[in-house]
Amino acid sequence: MKKVFIALFALGMIAVSCDTKKVDAKIAEEINELKDSLAIETDNVSKNNNAFNPVTLNKEFDDNDGNKISFQKILDKHKGNAIVIDVWASWCPDCIKGFPELKNLQEKYPTTAFVFLSLDKTKDKWKEAIKKYDLQGDHYYLNEKMKDEFGTSIELDWIPRYIVVDTQGNIALKKAIVANDSLLIKTLDKLQP
Repeated sequence: MKKVFIALFALGMIAVSCDTKKVDAKIAEEINELKDSLAIETDNVSKNNNAFNPVTLNKEFDDNDGNKISFQKILDKHKGNAIVIDVWASWCPDCIKGFPELKNLQEKYPTTAFVFLSLDKTKDKWKEAIKKYDLQGDHYYLNEKMKDEFGTSIELDWIPRYIVVDTQGNIALKKAIVANDSLLIKTLDKLQP
């Protein structure tokens, strides 16, 4: 009986200590502010934390005219400017919901290049969506799924996925999944001329 009492007491203490409803709202808010202010990221796009790996750089996309272009050449095209890369697809509701905020970023950061990398199922759907949502920027199409070679090379686990590249072509922010992410905005603020 004594063992049962001790076990019940221990379980009760665990249950009380795990009650998330008792977390102070002020502490939770401070934790969120601290999280946003720290640039601690655990995803590794490459061995060098601020560079894309060769698989990523060599991946070829189709441009609007059907020409092949490597990801490296896409980055080179915008060297000297900050770049926001939006990995998206027309079938993705979160991608579509993010377009108004993305357009706000385009207005706020007019010297930043915006590159859209589509993982749409067909080129027709890709082109229709560009027109329908009036997406301004450079557009490229990749006939792959999220977990195929390119997606794996950037550790793609969700779309939309926003990546910020600095003026030298280095990764300044590896992962944001909303266009109004505070870390994304702080990163862009730092990269402005």
